Amino acid sequence: MKVETKGHTTLIKDTKEDLVSFLMKLTHEFKTFEKHNLIIDISNHKNLTIKDITTFSALSKQHKKAKKSFVIVASNINYNTVPTALTVVPSKTEAHDIIEMDEIERDLGF
Repeated sequence: MKVETKGHTTLIKDTKEDLVSFLMKLTHEFKTFEKHNLIIDISNHKNLTIKDITTFSALSKQHKKAKKSFVIVASNINYNTVPTALTVVPSKTEAHDIIEMDEIERDLGF
């Protein structure tokens, strides 16, 4: 797991091929990241399914409840089949753009 914090956003990249242990470690260390917007980069996983993506739902819901953004970077999936409760994008640039838009909406009171 590689962690980079820049301003109000933390990028967490899975450096191994075990998505289950990555999610468990991320959940265990949630308190460390709860005050930052999170970008979860799992783009190195080549055979992701929607079921794999939805395993992040509980963590995403908990993070969004704290008024912070939770964005997953994943490639090679059908983005139209991702549940609307999750934010999944194909690149880190798009993830940062989503977080900026979320920050603006929160500042405006939405």
